[in-house]
Amino acid sequence: MTRRAKVLMLILLAVLAVAAIYLRVLSRRVFFDVPHVGEEVARARLSEAALQSTTASNQTATLYFPSDNQGALIAERRQIAWAESDTDRIRQVLLALIEGSHQGHRRGLPSATTIRAVFLTSEGTAYLDFSSEALADFTPGIASECLAVYSVVNSLATNIPAVKKVKILVQGQEVDTLHGHADLSDSFVPDPARISSAP
Repeated sequence: MTRRAKVLMLILLAVLAVAAIYLRVLSRRVFFDVPHVGEEVARARLSEAALQSTTASNQTATLYFPSDNQGALIAERRQIAWAESDTDRIRQVLLALIEGSHQGHRRGLPSATTIRAVFLTSEGTAYLDFSSEALADFTPGIASECLAVYSVVNSLATNIPAVKKVKILVQGQEVDTLHGHADLSDSFVPDPARISSAP
């Protein structure tokens, strides 16, 4: 092999190596990068606005947010112009929980959470499919994770009488635990005992 052929071969290998690295970086950006939290919050606000009823007047909804200090859920009232269907109302409650407390309580769902799908059976089981961000940003421990779950369950059951049980999915799949502690393998029924009786 001539010297010129060897140089051309080395140049070709270098170009192929650079191309392989570029394709790997590009594929990570396309398939694995998570959108920024700001984009998720903006998307949640747009979704919430889209679900607002244009004909109904605002009604008071009761949302429950975790309080680690009290080891209970704290009620917070919020004005919501209810959508027509129970499925859309479920989305409205979830979006309000994702938005977070207006009174400084801890979130039940991380702000980057996306609601992928909602389904309500005729028997009253609400299937909630969240993005993988729903599993992030939790205070470690069974107590805090249970409060986060019941923040969702009690908020839905209180405001939407058709909801009797809640099943949580992540990325369309059943998951064993929320963040290593709270068991998500079964459905949850509302638990009023977790709500703080303090005013």
